[in-house]
Amino acid sequence: MKKNEVPQDNSFLKGYTRDVCYVKNESGEYETTLSTGWDVKHEALVATWNEIEEKARQALGLVEKGLKSPIYFYMELKVMDLSLLKSYTGFRKCVIKKHIKPEKFNKLSEQQLKKYAEAFDITIDELKTPQLSK
Repeated sequence: MKKNEVPQDNSFLKGYTRDVCYVKNESGEYETTLSTGWDVKHEALVATWNEIEEKARQALGLVEKGLKSPIYFYMELKVMDLSLLKSYTGFRKCVIKKHIKPEKFNKLSEQQLKKYAEAFDITIDELKTPQLSK
């Protein structure tokens, strides 16, 4: 792709970040240039975030029914798996799996709750009362 062909479409990332693209200059050598985005990438990101939000909504439903703990909801919302949450909290995967059960979550100490809250970048109160942002 030539430098003048790099897409500069408006996307929801405009003003926050730009993509580095490799292009050929007039001499045929590769160099980098910046792009504000392109429609295809924008639509893919929107579809991905819509899917994440739907999974979080379903997870919240399971929490509200008492089938899962808020940890399950925040893992979906923050796009975390057991390995990633383990690395943030220091809890073993098998321990996290237990904490996903409401009866185990309700017995967690303040220190354990604090570790989860920090991992999800929320307060302990938010952890205890999960909700989707409006």
